[in-house]
Amino acid sequence: MDHFRHIYSYRAGDYHRLITPEDHEGNLLPALQRVTPLAGKRILDLGTGTGRLPLLLGEQAAQVIGLDLHGAMLQENQHQRERVKGKWNLAQGDMRGLPFPTGWADVVTAGWSMGHLRGWYPEDWQLQIGRILREMQRVVVPGGALIIIETLTTGSLTPAPPNEHLAEYYAWLEREWDFARQTIRTDYRFTSIEEAVSQTEFFFGSDLAAAIRRQGWVQLPEWTGVWGKQIKALT
Repeated sequence: MDHFRHIYSYRAGDYHRLITPEDHEGNLLPALQRVTPLAGKRILDLGTGTGRLPLLLGEQAAQVIGLDLHGAMLQENQHQRERVKGKWNLAQGDMRGLPFPTGWADVVTAGWSMGHLRGWYPEDWQLQIGRILREMQRVVVPGGALIIIETLTTGSLTPAPPNEHLAEYYAWLEREWDFARQTIRTDYRFTSIEEAVSQTEFFFGSDLAAAIRRQGWVQLPEWTGVWGKQIKALT
């Protein structure tokens, strides 16, 4: 089984512990709001995972629905929702065929999820990701917005796609689909070097763990890309 699919299927709790200290300076929400105002909006969050974006959006959205393919991630998401007494809804499904009516959402987000298809479908990734993008455009209202969030490397002092495949995908989003990119810091903040290693190694691997020890990183540098696109209103 693919490394990430295994984590999403069997280690959802560990994954949520990993992301809890991420973006400790709070740069992500302002970046989302620079794409479009979020207050009072109906938001569909694709690849919602354990609830990173629903937790971030809090009470400001009128309604949030989180969709994910992996049942274990949704179970942890539900646990996090109960912990904070949140009100968002959850659905299990494939991003390539959304079970929502046309024009339902004001904003559609896809955080750290679509890039996996670049590796899972190396022969026809443009077709597979294109299906998601067309579904996103279908379910958003005219005048609404699409937001895609992806990694620009963890454990580096400069932002860059982690590999050439993701670099190709990011360039394709901008060139073929007219998304505009923001680059932000989303550093993790741990209480100790050992905590940083223990919470990240299962996901990022031994090379990053060695770098954390070598650099003495309690604040682990991370860069994130936020791609936004406004959908034209009907005239």
